[in-house]
Amino acid sequence: QVQLVESGGGLVQAGGSLRLSCAASGRTNSGYAMGWFRQAPGKEREFVAAISGGGLSSYSNSVKGRFTISRDNAKNTVYLQMNSLKPEDTAVYYCASQESRNKYSYSDYARYDYWGQGTQVTVSS
Repeated sequence: QVQLVESGGGLVQAGGSLRLSCAASGRTNSGYAMGWFRQAPGKEREFVAAISGGGLSSYSNSVKGRFTISRDNAKNTVYLQMNSLKPEDTAVYYCASQESRNKYSYSDYARYDYWGQGTQVTVSS
């Protein structure tokens, strides 16, 4: 079993920055991917960014160039640095962890086996 705990969300003005953290505990496998997804009110959960066990990153077009995902395997933690935030970035952000081999793409929620409870990010205009 893997537990994921997100932190770092909050209220920020447009153009500001936030750094989300996701700490993993339990039977984690640093060889697999971790990802961030988000869900805004009334919308489906959408892919934000992912990072492979080897450190290769992938981003949605809506955040590319503004967000950076990174991981510290020694601390079992993944980060999401969010810069130049926009009101449309407002959502609950979820951390996800892949713990088994599968053929889903990094942007597919089905790739991930465990999910955190989410952290609210609100960007005011």
